[in-house]
Order: sequence, then structure tokens, then C-alpha cells
Amino acid sequence: MESTGSYAAGLTRHLLNAGIEILEVNQPHAHTRRRRGKTDAIDAELAARHALSLTSIVTPKQSTGVVEAIRQLRVARDSAVKSRSVAMLQLGDLIITAPSGLREQLAARKTLTGKATLCARLRPNHGALESPTNAAKFALRSLARRIALLTSEITQLDGQLSPLVAAAAPRTTALLGISTGHAGQLLLTAGQNISRIHSESSFAALCGASPITIASGKHARHRLNPGGDRQANRALHMIAVCRLRYCPATRAYTTRRTSEGKTKKEIIRCLKRYIAREVYATLRDDLKSLPAAP
Repeated sequence: MESTGSYAAGLTRHLLNAGIEILEVNQPHAHTRRRRGKTDAIDAELAARHALSLTSIVTPKQSTGVVEAIRQLRVARDSAVKSRSVAMLQLGDLIITAPSGLREQLAARKTLTGKATLCARLRPNHGALESPTNAAKFALRSLARRIALLTSEITQLDGQLSPLVAAAAPRTTALLGISTGHAGQLLLTAGQNISRIHSESSFAALCGASPITIASGKHARHRLNPGGDRQANRALHMIAVCRLRYCPATRAYTTRRTSEGKTKKEIIRCLKRYIAREVYATLRDDLKSLPAAP
């Protein structure tokens, strides 16, 4: 089956509840579609051939447990964060182009967050919006109130996510540098049925943290896999950056590898691979301890 995590999610849950085994297959390659065309019959045949050959076959993620609940809440939170960022940028742009008197009034605060607080207190004259000053006040107040509303929404979602992530992954969140957000993202990447990932190297590849050999003549080195879940890769990167600052063992490792001629980029690549190995073990234990999903 294709798209088990999106369009076919409902059908996937129904078939799994009926005890039918499901294997997820990728969409047909673009070259194949250009050569043979695209119809339901062709897609079904290609999916069947892909499944029978057992190449790149994966078990769909389970979508009936706490990890799915975390995913849904994170979708709403990520949307609110993006909307707030857009509103903050628009607020800053409007302040730059606002009349000089209004700009001087808002200059009392240095940060954009502080300026947003001042903008929320502006009182435009609704009967004189043809004036650029009043129009700017109205627009700035509207954006500032939107930012405050989105901030409150993000705080509320964080309050709901924190206990869910802590209950689902207590061992993972106890590790140095792994916040609720990082643990939540790694849970989503692994899926509640983490047994579908057969080894820590598979999890590292899924997170885009598996090394790829690059050789040219007599020189050989490695770089990170550009594939995989980029949000999970970002979480591993931020964990590595945090440990570079606060973990003595990581700092000692960095010093040793630097003396061996490794660059900072290569060291972070190695750290992300080690963190993926550590996180896979804790996530596996955490998810095995969860009660069975209904």
C-alpha cells in the first residue's frame, strides 16, 4: 500500500484491526511512469512486484497510540510557530516604514518582542484611518494581538505535549540535551511500533545521520546522508550542539578528534551518529514499556 501515513491512513487502520498484514511501498519511479504511463492497474501491478521482490519494503507506522497523539499536537504547534514568525517579520517591516513619530514611540523597546508589547497598546482613531499614522497603528496593533494569541496557543500546546512526551519517553528525555521538542520529533520519526526499525543503523539512516563514503583518488572521507527525516536530523544536530557546550565527555571527544585532524563539521557528523545510536536504544526501551494501543 502507498501513503499509509496520509491518504491511506484510515484504510491502513481498518486493515490492521482486521488482522491483515500491510507492507508500505514507494510510489513508482518517475522514469517508469514516463515509459508505461499511470493508471490504477499499472500502479497496482508495480506495487505488487515491489512487494514480492521485498526491496525497500517497510512496515507502516502505528497510528493508534500516544505517538500519533503527539504528532497531531505537534502539527498544530508547528503551524502556530510558523504563523507567529511570519507575523513578527511583518511587524518589524511595518515599524521600519511607519511614520517617524510612531517609530520614535516604539524605539523605547529594543527587541522585536518588546515592540510587539507596545504595539498591542496602541489606540488608533478608527474614524481617521485615511491617515498613515492611524492606519499604521491599527495594523501594528492587529499584528501584535495576533502574536500574543499565537504565543498563548503555543504555550497551551506545550503544556499538553510535555506530559505526553515525558510519559512516552522518560528514558530519552532524561538524556543530556534532549528536550521535549527533540524527544517528540524523534518519537514521530521512529513510530510507536519501533520494532519495524531492525537496528540502530537503520534508525540512523532514517534520521539522515548515517555516514556516506566519499572517495576521490587516494583521499577517502565521509559525509552525512542528505536523505532521511530532516526534522529528526535537525533534532540530532541541536542535541550535539548542546552537548558540545555542556557535556565534559563530548568536549574531551572534540578535543581528541580535533588533534587527529578532524574538522568541526566532521566531528558533529560523528556525534550525530553516536547520539542516534544512544537514542535508538532508549526509545526502544521506552516504547516497549508503553501499554498496547487500543
